[in-house]
Amino acid sequence: MIEDAERRAIEHECARLVALYANLNDEARWGEVAALYAEDGVMYRPTAPDQGVVGREAILSAFKARPPRTTRHVCSNVVIDVEGPATARGTSAMLLFTAADAPPLVGSFHDRFCLTAEGWRFAERRGSLIFT
Repeated sequence: MIEDAERRAIEHECARLVALYANLNDEARWGEVAALYAEDGVMYRPTAPDQGVVGREAILSAFKARPPRTTRHVCSNVVIDVEGPATARGTSAMLLFTAADAPPLVGSFHDRFCLTAEGWRFAERRGSLIFT
């Protein structure tokens, strides 16, 4: 049984990962973005929801392979469900702005979190687009 204070702390740490991911992504700080994943974490981009990128090194390579761009991710409606002392799940809404002449992308993330020696990390981050 998880006490309320511990549950709230886990919810806070996982919600912080969601926000930190968006901010670091917008700043093109790819090494720090990849470090938010567990070593064996999996990333599914909203634009490629069926193509998992497995492991921190592969995730880092995938981000570095992107052409430079200016972005602003807006994440909201973050809900974290604590499953146990070392696992949680979460959902969030996402709005991505990329350029003045491109319409924003609207989607969501479904996340699995795990507690590692480095703290809470994404075990899996699965993005999807709602309006394309």
